[in-house]
Amino acid sequence: MELVVDRLDVARGGLTVLEAVSFRLPAGQALLLRGPNGIGKTTLLRTLAGLQPAVAGQISVPPESLAYAAHADGLKAVLTVEENLRFWAAIHGAGGVAGAMAQMNLTDLRSRPAAQLSAGQKRRLGLARLLVTGRPIWVLDEPTVSLDTASVALFAGVVRAHLAAGGMALIATHIDLGLEEAAVLDLAPFKARRGIRPAGGGFDEAFA
Repeated sequence: MELVVDRLDVARGGLTVLEAVSFRLPAGQALLLRGPNGIGKTTLLRTLAGLQPAVAGQISVPPESLAYAAHADGLKAVLTVEENLRFWAAIHGAGGVAGAMAQMNLTDLRSRPAAQLSAGQKRRLGLARLLVTGRPIWVLDEPTVSLDTASVALFAGVVRAHLAAGGMALIATHIDLGLEEAAVLDLAPFKARRGIRPAGGGFDEAFA
């Protein structure tokens, strides 16, 4: 299993922002996306996740294999930590709720409503959702926002365990996650020439 991206063009706000992005992500590996703010990291990840169409190029990924985690944590405020994870596990037909709580250091908070969690705790719960999807390819947009140093290290350990089990991780991040084994893709060389518009006007992703 692998994620293959071949000469992909992506657009934001009706303008192409990245051109001819190509890479392969095989099982057991992580790839870190780098580049300045606004270059199109989020737009690229949203396109890979199927939330917006590509302008051109090909994405080859096995069906139902990708889990996407963006800036929003995707939590239901009135549900407890455990109830939130059970909800997402049921959506994906998976399990492992107790294990997900343990891996993200949430077991002691299992009965606390999400609305009463700190920003960092909410982020850990949002990331714990990845563990109950059962999906091998994680596509992550700045996953460590609101996490302290200890929680970043905890999350890096979770990613390593996922890779060791044959999973894959594509991560847009500005910080050092401590994943020295991960490959790095700098998006700067793929920046589109100014003013290129997708055929037909494109899809407005001004707020991506």
